[in-house]
Amino acid sequence: MQRRSFLQVSGAALAAIGAMLRDARAQDSGSFDVVEKSISELQAAMTAGRVTSEQLVEQYIARIKAYDQAGPRLNSVIALSPRAAEDARELDRERQERGPRGPLHGIPFLAKDNFDTIDVPTTGGSLALAGIVPARDAYQVRMLRRAGAVLLGKANLHELALGLTTVSSYGGQTLNPYDLTRAPGGSSGGSGVAASACFAAFTLGTDTSGSIRIPSSHNSIVGLRPSLGLSSRAGIIPFGHTQDTGGPMARTVEDIALILDATVGYDADDPSTAVSGGRMPRTYLTSLERGALKSARIGVLTEFFGSAPEDAEVAAVVRRAIDEMKDLGAAAIDVEVPDLARLVASANLLTQELQFYLGEYLQRAGAWATSVEDLLASGLHSASLQGILEVANAIPDDYLSSDDYEMRLAARETLGKALIATMDANRLDAIVYPTIRRIAPVIGGAQAGSNAALSANSGFPAISVPAGFTPGGFPVGIELLGRPFAEPTLLALAFDFEQATHHRRPPKLDVTPPAVPVPRDGDPGVLRANVTATGERSSPPVKVPFRANARFLFNQDTRVLACDVRLSGNTSAAAGVYLHRRASRPNGGVAHILSRSPSARVTSAVTLTEAEAADLKAGKLYLSVVSAASPRIAARGDLVFS
Repeated sequence: MQRRSFLQVSGAALAAIGAMLRDARAQDSGSFDVVEKSISELQAAMTAGRVTSEQLVEQYIARIKAYDQAGPRLNSVIALSPRAAEDARELDRERQERGPRGPLHGIPFLAKDNFDTIDVPTTGGSLALAGIVPARDAYQVRMLRRAGAVLLGKANLHELALGLTTVSSYGGQTLNPYDLTRAPGGSSGGSGVAASACFAAFTLGTDTSGSIRIPSSHNSIVGLRPSLGLSSRAGIIPFGHTQDTGGPMARTVEDIALILDATVGYDADDPSTAVSGGRMPRTYLTSLERGALKSARIGVLTEFFGSAPEDAEVAAVVRRAIDEMKDLGAAAIDVEVPDLARLVASANLLTQELQFYLGEYLQRAGAWATSVEDLLASGLHSASLQGILEVANAIPDDYLSSDDYEMRLAARETLGKALIATMDANRLDAIVYPTIRRIAPVIGGAQAGSNAALSANSGFPAISVPAGFTPGGFPVGIELLGRPFAEPTLLALAFDFEQATHHRRPPKLDVTPPAVPVPRDGDPGVLRANVTATGERSSPPVKVPFRANARFLFNQDTRVLACDVRLSGNTSAAAGVYLHRRASRPNGGVAHILSRSPSARVTSAVTLTEAEAADLKAGKLYLSVVSAASPRIAARGDLVFS
């Protein structure tokens, strides 16, 4: 394999760890807390004997149990690895016997659940992939393990990476730790929340059009979308091969550099990485120098700041960040890229490839649904995906050989040339703008204001770094876009800005979500439905060894829907209780997860969106109790209110 080895500790990495080691030895050896610790700090503490990798695993899992599964119930982690502690113990023994492999030795991380992993199911957040365990790790996961990192588990995502608010039929809705009523961004929202809440040292995300950078902005962390071809996509559930990338998400720029060192380079299983040869430094750590902004020229892409009133609060934070860059010595020049909106739109390949590459993956993985059409027909997807799946499913079978496809590929080259021309004409090191122009929507709403397509549609690298907070306390990120394979420049600028401003502020986790007012029978405006769910009522009818009798109450004013579900028969054969929403087919996607581990009685209350409430009254919602044998086997009953 034509890539540099990461098994040897670079001189720069050793120097960084050495500095942290001196600090660690000076502290009380009786306690260690993982909160806000960087990779170098964790490594130094292990080297000093203050903590072991196994103890790090235990601490991160304890935080996940305290804040992800309880307390605010952020719901960012979809599964934990059953072998994480064992792997950590083995790496602790190896450290004692032979020393560390490198800066990531014993460091726990979480991977977005669209990276293949051999020890944890890779579901993509979809019921269609429930329980599927790949035979091989994704390339980046494999390289991290080889470098000594410990896979702690998998992070929730917007199902199949097809959205920006992080809700999935298998994992449910992830909450933003800075405002529990809002989404965390997406599609790598679980990765963003987990990194920000210190559920792991770092996380992996993917980015087809903003899915690393948007949740990084919304969670006050650093996220890098690498140049197309720098890092392998092999083993990542595909959205579209043209725009897909995978990359690091962490609390510091230095951590991003360390993760890059382990994960970049040529991989025969991803031909796009052939262009990376000779375009990588020995280590990205050498880019991290204070003063990088002193001689930098930054292009301010004014068009991407927006003009709507809703764009103003984020724009103000980013403009202050640019002023801070100027105070650090940078020259900031307002720039325009001629005809930019048309160029970006012409180069878009967001949904056109989906049915081909996702379909191939589903078939190869042995999924419960084996095509986009099958996903739609089965209802084994989040209802939030209905629109994008219908659009993808309507793409002609011969699209990849069409003139339109060739024109869009050519348009990517045209967009890239226009960006280079603008950067050359103004002698720019980077172009800056808000990562996303608006804060996250309230749960159930749609994310607006994305600037993600510029990097995604050109293949140029972009990094989001914390820029500050809105007056209401919501995080804002500033995005720096560079030339192809200019990650060292982007890291240098981001590092200098980060170290001078320290805008990251960790979320306060000792809070609980606001209580949902449960409707009571007889209250004004409350509708009632009694539902019987059986296999015979499924589409198509099936035989299941259980049934459900449920009572639903719906408050029309608050849109809160409460349920009391009683299971009978062989209840141990049931694997989950779901509320589905039909569109134009007999089966519809999952609107809400009522229970992922049902007992004989399940009680729950969820708040419906206005559209869901309308469909409820129209008779389009139904209850399903899914079999443990297959999610395609379920008892079902329609909700009909009186």
